Amino acid sequence: MRIFIVLLLCTFSFIVIASKKAVTEEGDLVILNNDGTWTYEDGKAFDDIELPINPKTFEKHIKSNFTLKRTKTNSSFSINPKKWKFKKNKNGHESAEYTFELKNGDLYAMAISEEIEMDVEELAKTALENAKGVAPDTKVIKKEYRTVNGNKVIYMEMVGTIQSIKFKYLGYYFSNASGSTQYLTYTGTNLEAKYKTEINNFLNGFSVIQ
Repeated sequence: MRIFIVLLLCTFSFIVIASKKAVTEEGDLVILNNDGTWTYEDGKAFDDIELPINPKTFEKHIKSNFTLKRTKTNSSFSINPKKWKFKKNKNGHESAEYTFELKNGDLYAMAISEEIEMDVEELAKTALENAKGVAPDTKVIKKEYRTVNGNKVIYMEMVGTIQSIKFKYLGYYFSNASGSTQYLTYTGTNLEAKYKTEINNFLNGFSVIQ
């Protein structure tokens, strides 16, 4: 069963625990979820609004001291080797250069890099469309700009269902002259709270080599 879940997750990643409604300053009606995220009631896409900027700065955790480098871009990924195991995919058909798995847990991750530079918001949109290709009900429930180790990235959360299994993807999206990077974690929607610290520590290991 564990192998089956991993395969589904690697192919790509809804659950909205909606309970309250609110009105934005622009007059749009939104649904507030118990986990602090929200969605437009009328289905208005995040793409239709200006992305908010998280004022907090995000930095690498002190124990994320093992660094993996992308061979064709200047992205790098620092992980805690005592918590995570990883695999470098050498086959050209593999979409992710690196795949990760939390030791003794059901939390997974991957790093996808391409040499093509593109607008980072378009990169995030493309990721959503790719996810919908596997899980048609995939939706974005949170999306914002963040500064991570001095780099401006998009943080995005997506939820979706694959063969009745509900998954959540949380990740960073970045692009510069050296190429584009997607750095993602994923797990069952019911497990996000359990692994929240590990998710944050993992994602904040993203950096760019100057």
